[in-house]
Amino acid sequence: MMAQTISFPGTCISYRNFTRRCLRSNTHLSASLTHAEGVKLEYSPWLLVGLGNPGNKYHGIRHNVGFEMIDCIAQEEGIALNTIQSKTLLGIGSIGVVPVLLAKPQTYMNFSGESVGAVAAYYQVHLRHILLIYDEMSLPNGVLRLQAKGGHGYHNGMKSVMDHLDNSCEFPRLSVGIGNPPGTMDMKAYLLQKFSAKEREQLVLLSMVLLIIFGLDKCCSMARCGSSENFSFRRLR
Repeated sequence: MMAQTISFPGTCISYRNFTRRCLRSNTHLSASLTHAEGVKLEYSPWLLVGLGNPGNKYHGIRHNVGFEMIDCIAQEEGIALNTIQSKTLLGIGSIGVVPVLLAKPQTYMNFSGESVGAVAAYYQVHLRHILLIYDEMSLPNGVLRLQAKGGHGYHNGMKSVMDHLDNSCEFPRLSVGIGNPPGTMDMKAYLLQKFSAKEREQLVLLSMVLLIIFGLDKCCSMARCGSSENFSFRRLR
């Protein structure tokens, strides 16, 4: 778990409380911090959504790498995924001082937007603070691509999410490379294939670390400046 106190030259910011305020039919999440001079700072929440299919049948398959990412982040940060809301398995906590909602839609991949749209509206999460994590066949295993915005790229889960966010593409996304099917292997069979132990170590754990130490901060930066750059990462040998 990341330390709950951070410091910068000339300042000291301490984590004070994580608030959940009920506002009529929806809820607002924020993290309140107090500057050394008594100035109160407030951080808006991030909604981190991993796309996948629910059920043991799909556990550990390539198409469910978004779920794998959320599970790893939840375990690393001590966030319990113990709430079912709007057809979503949800965990509420923080990464450092940033309040986060970890979400795994339970609607099946092609209808993920039903969950994402409802959760984002309920917790009043801004579009720029919705990070979608999903599988990408055009990227090799162990490669991540972070974008501030973009299209759905013919990914049905992403398309559904965009449909339920008023057809907007103005939200960040983290594509996780799973590679292409070898030889003449059927694409559907490849997507339903489970990761090998080596691939899981390379892909899921690397992705988790990069998301925590780099991805979220970079998303924040890109959201502020409106950048649409792509970033790719390969495992260091």
